[in-house]
Amino acid sequence: MQKLSTALAVGFLALGSTTAWADSCATVKMADPGWSDIAATNAIASFLLDGMGYKAKIDTLAVPITYGGLKDGQVDVFLGNWMPAQQGFYDKFVANGEVIQLAKNLEGTEFTLAVPDYVWDAGVQDFADLSKFADKFDKKIYGIGSGAPANLSLQEIIKNNEFSLGQWKLIESSEQAMLAEVSRATKKQRFVTFLGWTPHPMNVQLKMHYLTGGEKYFGASGSVYTLTRKGYAQACPNVGKLLTNLRFTQDMENAIMAEVVNKKVSNADAAKAWIKANPAVLEQWLEGVRTIDDKEALAAVKAKL
Repeated sequence: MQKLSTALAVGFLALGSTTAWADSCATVKMADPGWSDIAATNAIASFLLDGMGYKAKIDTLAVPITYGGLKDGQVDVFLGNWMPAQQGFYDKFVANGEVIQLAKNLEGTEFTLAVPDYVWDAGVQDFADLSKFADKFDKKIYGIGSGAPANLSLQEIIKNNEFSLGQWKLIESSEQAMLAEVSRATKKQRFVTFLGWTPHPMNVQLKMHYLTGGEKYFGASGSVYTLTRKGYAQACPNVGKLLTNLRFTQDMENAIMAEVVNKKVSNADAAKAWIKANPAVLEQWLEGVRTIDDKEALAAVKAKL
């Protein structure tokens, strides 16, 4: 009888431990800086997690707040570690192990200053060309949200008077507000330079070119990485395995973002539609992954389609 009671007690303890593990990992706290590409990849991850029995909680946070949240354990996952644009944050948080760079999720990105085609044709094709047309640009560079790593790089360029841009001003705003300003400028054929990147629908919506010369700050080509808080993949190995498996392509992200822009649908609906049309990708993403109640994840996620 004593042996039976002991066995039952051990069983209940094990069950309690499993339940505690499931509860602590059941909600995945993710960050979105307000960028279209990360909204798309977060939507993909959310759909997969939902099919596996988890819940994604996505908060809109500026990049510096996201890194602080990862360090302090308030954020679990960030799919938007653009490199080398975020080199400064990498050096401060990732290099010392306070935040973990788990996996590369996209490669072949571009992220630097861009101009409309008519500005390019007028002779602005390099960072060094901007100052030649300072008056036409009204000495303004349009960036994204305050605190974004790319903005910090542009501020450093201005501070150090590189490319003779010391008297220029960086206009910080949301991605949407920046692109609205660019759209207004292009309608009037007005000179404008702004932060551009790919993947993003702007590459289809705008006739634009990326400037050369800023490789010291933005790199010639880059990659995007998945970050987690320290110890997350060990504490929640099933979600960690999913995050390690997640790889995106430029075509995939552009297709989802274009669907959102052109058809005015949600990121969630656009991501689901893309996955439904391309179900083979699930095998790679869900290899070795289980549902929260330890069933085959592939079948569970496909059932959500």
